[in-house]
Amino acid sequence: MLKHLFVVFLLSLATNSFAQNPIKKEKDSIQKKQDSIKKIEFIKQIGNGFLPFNYFSADLRYLVKFNQYEGFRTGLGGVTNNRFSNRYRLNGYIVYGFKDKRVKFSAGGGFRVNEAHNTWVNFRYTDDLMETGSSTFLTDKRFFTFFEPRLLNINLFHRHITKSIAVEHRFSNKLLSETQFGISNISPTYFYNFLLDDESYNSFNISTAKFGLQWSPFNKIEVSKDNVKTVKEGFPKFTLQLTQSFKSIFNSDFNFSKLDFRTIQQFTHKNNAVTNITLVAGIAGGEAPLTHLYHAYPNNITKETILQRFSVAGLNSFETMYFNEFFSDKFSTLQLKHYFSPFKISEWFKPQLVIISRYAIGDMNSIDRHQGIGFGTLNKLYSESGFEINKLLFGFGFSFAYRYGAYHLPELEDNIAFKFTFNISL
Repeated sequence: MLKHLFVVFLLSLATNSFAQNPIKKEKDSIQKKQDSIKKIEFIKQIGNGFLPFNYFSADLRYLVKFNQYEGFRTGLGGVTNNRFSNRYRLNGYIVYGFKDKRVKFSAGGGFRVNEAHNTWVNFRYTDDLMETGSSTFLTDKRFFTFFEPRLLNINLFHRHITKSIAVEHRFSNKLLSETQFGISNISPTYFYNFLLDDESYNSFNISTAKFGLQWSPFNKIEVSKDNVKTVKEGFPKFTLQLTQSFKSIFNSDFNFSKLDFRTIQQFTHKNNAVTNITLVAGIAGGEAPLTHLYHAYPNNITKETILQRFSVAGLNSFETMYFNEFFSDKFSTLQLKHYFSPFKISEWFKPQLVIISRYAIGDMNSIDRHQGIGFGTLNKLYSESGFEINKLLFGFGFSFAYRYGAYHLPELEDNIAFKFTFNISL
């Protein structure tokens, strides 16, 4: 009897050992998989410019920047996450410019009114600087890079104190919209007067309504219970934005309209080469001051020699066009980029050659309204072409661009831009 019990005990022990081992391995496998997912999500958030914490995510855009007006600009920003609430959110930032010795900040929040269409109502108060002549789309995804090349050399800013209310709405998984109404007090940081009806304005109030649409008909979408995720970007993409300023509403000084459009097409070839085509156009009519008109994203410093102008090339900027050289109330730019397949010299050294051509054309009515700053117009075709060799060392490379055609300058070296490039992704 004791022998039989001993045999049963040994069989039970062996069975239990073999039964538990796969379960333990399975638990370890699940744990590793969860840890891997968490790491991937963490890296993804860093790549999008956020450092996640318990109830909020720090916004890395505000840590350190540099421009010609503020010098070094540093601060903190953040936004609450889903652990805080999936219906309400708070966001804001505070920064300080060491050269202009002034604090800038923004504070806002929002609440979701429709989950199916991801409809949010947002409020914001902002006291900050904006580059004169820049034009942004409301529906653009959050854009973050570890390094913003153009920002280094910008010197033409205007201060704006803006109170706004906006509604984000997703008509479909491929059609996004945002509507915004804002009231702004504008003060250029440079000498500028806007002449209108025998009156001169060196600061002004503007009340605007904006409506933006972003249509990505060829995106591949993955719908889950919690969210909608773009698993593969398709092309072409289209973005459209309407802006209307209303005179006399909330003491607004001017009445003007703007229409902005952008389309991006991309072709991927069999050898992993990529061709990218970007068309951007804008037109402003009515009583629009220079702050709300257009430049063509120039990125060249006004200095005598090539070496003095040596800096970092932008992602979509005209490298041979000098800052504040041209402004327009209607313009169009076309950028063509062909990315050759990376040269696989070794596992860690894979430089990439990019051939680039850029074109811009525009014009301006009533140029005599804008006093105190001299600039030209783009009523002839502006042309530049060149190349980049990227990812030579730690994400750095170099670029070369040459300015030719109607705006070719008399001195040969003034038409040449030779710069670093910086490309890194997580």
